[in-house]
Amino acid sequence: MNSKRKRKWSTIPGQPLTELDKKVLYWQNKGKEVPSRDLIRTPEEIEGIRRSGVVNTGVLDEVARQIHAGMTTLEIDKICYDYCTAHGAVPACLGYEGFPKSVCTSINEVVCHGIPKKEDVLQEGDIINVDFTTILDGYYADASRMFIIGKTTPEKEQLVRVTKECLEIGMEAAKPFSFVGDIGYAIEKHAKKYHYGVVRDLCGHGVGLKFHELPDVPHFGKKGQGMLLVPGMVFTIEPMINMGTWRVFIDEEDPYGWEVISEDELPSAQWEHTLLMAEHGVEILTY
Repeated sequence: MNSKRKRKWSTIPGQPLTELDKKVLYWQNKGKEVPSRDLIRTPEEIEGIRRSGVVNTGVLDEVARQIHAGMTTLEIDKICYDYCTAHGAVPACLGYEGFPKSVCTSINEVVCHGIPKKEDVLQEGDIINVDFTTILDGYYADASRMFIIGKTTPEKEQLVRVTKECLEIGMEAAKPFSFVGDIGYAIEKHAKKYHYGVVRDLCGHGVGLKFHELPDVPHFGKKGQGMLLVPGMVFTIEPMINMGTWRVFIDEEDPYGWEVISEDELPSAQWEHTLLMAEHGVEILTY
């Protein structure tokens, strides 16, 4: 998680207040959490993140084209690395805080941060999340998709579908001058209809100039809580939805200490986009 030090909106000395200033200061004066101005991306920065998003989408499209039963997650890692570097970009995961590969490949009960390895062979009926982050010219874009290998059970199909719906519902809840908590509230409400658990230990996050920035974006919560969402902010929504309990643990057999697994070892799913908060609502930068 990021620092909880309270941020303040700063006006530009010598210049009159803009409509944006007035709206943010209104909520700040009411004691709400607001972004600092450095979280508002310039048009040039947004364009850089958008270009990175194009490469990131291309990586996941290439995975979608090649993924099949019988392949290893190490092969998926090579597909991602080769496509990314061939397009002048760098995989953000590779070497990040000791992460040994270019992509996260999380199968079935692995919630997130699954490490590609030659021993992990995709089987008919598996569900797998492929999570990739691109750095292009210093700009970051982050997205993940679920893939169903061949034919799976109706229960797993439903989990994958509902998790994607949670992402879409979260995006709909993210309105200019709404709050991060509105996103989590909408996601959790939908997931609970199916008696699914919404993972609480991990969250979405600001992204663009760094891998992880403010705001933190939990996928549960209450309306009107969390940071104010202001046009120009860039962040991810990436709900991790478990078929059973929301609780998770770190695999003790993972020598790197990365792989997160559902506590009851029931399947988990995740979908993710990098999003720009625009004047009309969110714009997806990782289509």
